[in-house]
Amino acid sequence: MTWRLEAAEDGTVPHLEHQGFRLDTPMGQQAFEGMGNGWPGLLSRIDGVLSGVS
Repeated sequence: MTWRLEAAEDGTVPHLEHQGFRLDTPMGQQAFEGMGNGWPGLLSRIDGVLSGVS
């Protein structure tokens, strides 16, 4: 996974790239789908921490 921060007029925009999945295998496809389903919850928690909400 790689990430970078980009300055924006009203704050900062995080960019995340999760790579390395072997989509030509069942295990790689399952891992890709599992990670994709987990990101919305993780990003929501990060937003809460940055906003000062627990």
